[in-house]
Amino acid sequence: MDSSLVLQNLLSPPVLFFGLGLLSVVLRSDLEIPAPLPKLFSLYLLLAIGLKGGMELQHSGLDRLVVLTITAALAMALLVPITSFLLLRTRFDTYNAAALAAAYGSISAVTFITAETFLGALAVPFDGFMVAALALMESPAIIIGLLLVRLTTPRDSGPGLGWGGLLHEAFLNSSVLVLVGSLLIGVLSAAFSPAGMAKMEPFTEQLFYGALSFFLLDMGIVAGQRLRELRETGAFLIAFALLAPLVHAAVGLAVAVVLRLPQGDALLFMVLCASASYIAVPAAMRMTVPQANPSLYITASLGLTFPFNIVVGIPLYMAALQRFIPAT
Repeated sequence: MDSSLVLQNLLSPPVLFFGLGLLSVVLRSDLEIPAPLPKLFSLYLLLAIGLKGGMELQHSGLDRLVVLTITAALAMALLVPITSFLLLRTRFDTYNAAALAAAYGSISAVTFITAETFLGALAVPFDGFMVAALALMESPAIIIGLLLVRLTTPRDSGPGLGWGGLLHEAFLNSSVLVLVGSLLIGVLSAAFSPAGMAKMEPFTEQLFYGALSFFLLDMGIVAGQRLRELRETGAFLIAFALLAPLVHAAVGLAVAVVLRLPQGDALLFMVLCASASYIAVPAAMRMTVPQANPSLYITASLGLTFPFNIVVGIPLYMAALQRFIPAT
């Protein structure tokens, strides 16, 4: 792997702020971010990438490559939780295996945003329609997770939340709603109000990098606090949390090569396949599968997979795909 890719990623301000958050926990600093702000910055980041993605999607249109890429993304959102469940079930009960599988079948929007920032630093172009793939990959894993529980446990011992509540949580949680809504607003505004989109640029462009750095500072603090729970998770889950992203990214690379995606889109597709949800899925699993232990799926996805991806994974995936996909 090209060491310059790793160095450029490690020395980017957002990743350094993430490291600062981790360091503050290790040094037992009293650094903390007031509770409303991380949620605000999270919604801002989703809104910004949704608007930009919608604008690019309107310009590119739904051509054959867009449809095939989105179809492949949905297929991965179904395949990853099922295969993960079969492996995790060898070590965990049905409830914990399903919750973990759902987390790894879904995606991390912040990892995706970090990958976009990484591509921007390398001046590697990417298409806005990848945001549509991001939006569509978050919810299916939640449905698959509950289906796995219902199919493999007695009816009277399964989760109590009805399908209406599950679908509401899967498709109308705040992150999905803001991302999909912003994507549609971006499409409509780019088509009918380009002057309005131009006025949004200072909000979605100039502020974006600083907001991402601030958000990753908070994520570093939260991830550092979760690392304390690693002793309780066991070696198998630690290995899964570090190896699953590599396996899923390799599958994503194979799909990207078959689809002939350009480098930028290929990296984003690999990151979507390799990331794990630590916001939407944990919130849904707490409601739908209360029998699962949150410390397992939150610690694995947020304490291990998330930092691995943003620090090492993204440049590693880029180095791998450069061997198979030439620069354009």
